[in-house]
Amino acid sequence: MANPEIPHREAFSAAAKNLVSCLVSSDKKIKIGINGFGRIGRLVARVALQRNDVELVAVNDPFITTDYMTYMFKYDSVHGHWKHSDVKVKDSKTLLFGEKPVTVFGIRNPEEIPWRETGAEFVVESTGVFTDKEKAATHLKVQF
Repeated sequence: MANPEIPHREAFSAAAKNLVSCLVSSDKKIKIGINGFGRIGRLVARVALQRNDVELVAVNDPFITTDYMTYMFKYDSVHGHWKHSDVKVKDSKTLLFGEKPVTVFGIRNPEEIPWRETGAEFVVESTGVFTDKEKAATHLKVQF
């Protein structure tokens, strides 16, 4: 049943679950990185953290601190409060979701984000900036 205070939460959650399901085709965990930790990036992280077949390994957002990432993830005004595990800052480059460390970057140029170092196999582009194939392809210039 839809929450009248958060009317779009269920639709966003369903869309994110469908997106992640499309990526999964084997028993192996798919390791993902998220570029942009705004509303959509946080939603993708929420879905990934609740799945056994997807592993969130990195987040990149040059505009917010790890403290603010933690706060926004825990107390999202659209998606609701996160109740599945504790979320905290380990250090300026790492968030902990329960005991799961996730590497954090603050790099503006996608060509400079070291996704490979984190083991990311896929990058979810959720900044709203790289909206066409040519722009999004800048992530591919990094060797995976």
